[in-house]
Amino acid sequence: MKGSDSDKLFSNAIARFYETYLVPLIFEPYADDLANRIASRLQTRVLEIAAGTGVVTRSLASSLPESVSIVATDLNQPMLDYAADLGTNRPVEWRQADAMQLPFQDGTFDTVVCQFGAMFFPDRPRAFEEARRVLKPGGVFIFNVWDRIEENEFADTITTALESMFPEDPPRFLARTPHGYYDGPTIKRDLANAGFVAAPQIDVLAARSRARSFRDPAIAYCQGTPLRNEIEARDASRLGEATEVAAEAIARRFGRGEVDGKIQAHIVTVEI
Repeated sequence: MKGSDSDKLFSNAIARFYETYLVPLIFEPYADDLANRIASRLQTRVLEIAAGTGVVTRSLASSLPESVSIVATDLNQPMLDYAADLGTNRPVEWRQADAMQLPFQDGTFDTVVCQFGAMFFPDRPRAFEEARRVLKPGGVFIFNVWDRIEENEFADTITTALESMFPEDPPRFLARTPHGYYDGPTIKRDLANAGFVAAPQIDVLAARSRARSFRDPAIAYCQGTPLRNEIEARDASRLGEATEVAAEAIARRFGRGEVDGKIQAHIVTVEI
């Protein structure tokens, strides 16, 4: 399986580690940010695409009035199943859906929100066009993407560390996909090609990624993302070793106790 194909595979095993380790490590502050940015808008229906295990969904369910209905979708059913099992504090419609071909009528939603999903879309203008299609006039599409990997210290450290294990074919998932779509002009061009006329607002937001143990970021990235698929494709017996190599690299750079690293993302807002 090619790296670009395995990048989109989130198995049941990945979903569990993703929610347990990765969500509190890097996703929660940005989920709250997205929810806060749309909380004051007049809206009756909100669509979330690439919902994953539901970290943004839970934040939306807590911050939006109960009169606002929330539909949360993801391409990967195991991620949605995990999200549904975790639940929300009020009803949410969970639905498997491909962002490239959304199963909703035109002009159905006031807001479309997507946290760290656009990087995975194989045809971003097509996915953005679908988001625009299902928005009502005056609606807003808001999404975030990670900045380049050098601005995200744990991910950068782990990617560099794994090069020593597989020097002939180093796993590059983190640099290639999660941190591979950060260029502002490219994002603006893709939105324009999708039919958005208004210029998007792009904000850069830095935050801190904290963990109680130097091992937590290693487990999060090596076992809770499709980086796991890349490691196992090279040698399935070495996943534990790869996690340990990553953990030791984190310890050398950030210490052997609680760790604190920089994370940075771009938040894109565009109206129709």
